[in-house]
Amino acid sequence: MSILEIKNLSHMYDDKVLFKGASLSVNNGEHAGIVGLNGAGKSTFISILAGELMQDEGEVNWLSGIKREYLDQHADIDRNLTVMEYLSGAFAELHKLNARMEEYYALMADSDPDETEKLINKANNILDKLTMAGYFELDGKIKKTAAGLGIDAFGYDTVISTLSGGQRAKLMLAKLLLAEPDMMLLDEPTNFLDIEHVEWLAEFLSSSPKTFLVISHDTEFLDKVCKCIINIENGEIKKYGGNYTQFLAQREQNAKQYEENYIRQQREREKLEDYIRRNSARAATAGMANARKKQLDKMEIMRPPSVIYDAEFSFPLEPLHTKELLKLNELSIGYTEPLLPPISFTLSSEDKLWIRGTNGIGKTTLIKTVMGLIRAKGGEYDFHPAVKISYLEQDSAINDRSESPVAYISNLFPRLNLKDVRAALARVGIKNELASRRLCDMSGGEQVRVRLCALCQQKSNILILDEPTNHLDVRAKESLKKALIEYKGAILLVSHEKDFAGAVCSRIFDCKNRENR
Repeated sequence: MSILEIKNLSHMYDDKVLFKGASLSVNNGEHAGIVGLNGAGKSTFISILAGELMQDEGEVNWLSGIKREYLDQHADIDRNLTVMEYLSGAFAELHKLNARMEEYYALMADSDPDETEKLINKANNILDKLTMAGYFELDGKIKKTAAGLGIDAFGYDTVISTLSGGQRAKLMLAKLLLAEPDMMLLDEPTNFLDIEHVEWLAEFLSSSPKTFLVISHDTEFLDKVCKCIINIENGEIKKYGGNYTQFLAQREQNAKQYEENYIRQQREREKLEDYIRRNSARAATAGMANARKKQLDKMEIMRPPSVIYDAEFSFPLEPLHTKELLKLNELSIGYTEPLLPPISFTLSSEDKLWIRGTNGIGKTTLIKTVMGLIRAKGGEYDFHPAVKISYLEQDSAINDRSESPVAYISNLFPRLNLKDVRAALARVGIKNELASRRLCDMSGGEQVRVRLCALCQQKSNILILDEPTNHLDVRAKESLKKALIEYKGAILLVSHEKDFAGAVCSRIFDCKNRENR
């Protein structure tokens, strides 16, 4: 049974057509991934489905009574609530029922026998509903989901205002899962999850009888949870059966066919236009030329095939050979209280160290401490005097998001002329009009490319990267992995992607067990 019907959906962003005349149906219980190139319109599409954005044309028709929830990681939440208060909000309707039942019980004290019997019946009806819904086991249900996503580490009495953006995103995801809507609209749900929590979420979604649409650049995750793929490309929205790996094989064949059809149509149009030019003015052939023009006017023009701009990353090296590029000695990190027991390890100039651990355990705090952005609570750390650091923060380090990529790189590196700036951006796949677009209007993956481009313009002997793959598409991620493997300096890498980090790094520092190997 179809619970969502999309008919002739069209939408433009600035002057770019994201999709035109697209139609699609989603069936009850379907598990679908939404994929496409950066800037193709994935987040726009899911925002339209969520009712957060109005489409230019077309219809989005939901089956009556369908309850849907949208995970928007950029939304804000009431920061005055505690973690448990926020998560309990997923059951607001059940809490209202329970309050009404309590009111009935209170009214019984002053009611006559007949009225008391009516109140008892009403209260019992509600009690049956609450029992069927598992209301009296809600604390256990909340804590089970919270543990699966690593939220229990925050502390249930913790006020949300003290949490990081990534931690708040996990809370929003947990509340959505607890609410058990008929349709879940998930935009990059794994971005702030660690490996074990991604695995928990994959198992949860795979076994869920509910319907969901999920945007993710984590192809391994998509393979685990999706039974079909919705691809946004060439202004079309098409659904493919199978997981992501199966979709790739189908898409490659379709893309090749589309390109061949596009080239064939271009040749046919050129022939028609040439005939019209040569024969319109001659009386003997004007009628045939006019017929050709009508044929040309009726032809539905195919859009040029999507251009996939590959990214080529390369991080210049300032050679430095030492066994102690960075040394931590009983370093204590945290804010009011230490997040971890004292940390000690030494990094040589050729070590590539994966800093691994659950979300919120202190990985980013450790990085920011050694970068001097957060004061150490105790102990010490020391870089070699000749160290040259290139640092990528997890949260965007772009101060003025209204500027363009060209302006951003030019301001950071004023000695580069405009031609060199555009060439540098082009190498990471930021080309043509995209290089002049405002950063705030670019996709998350495009912004990460711009920030990585900046790192490619300066020599270093250590790269400190905090979740560099967040928002990157598959091909850009592969290019980044290749560049990091080829880099001859040291690397400190925070990443929740096991395959990526495992391919790049030769050592692991496990924050959970404080193991350094």
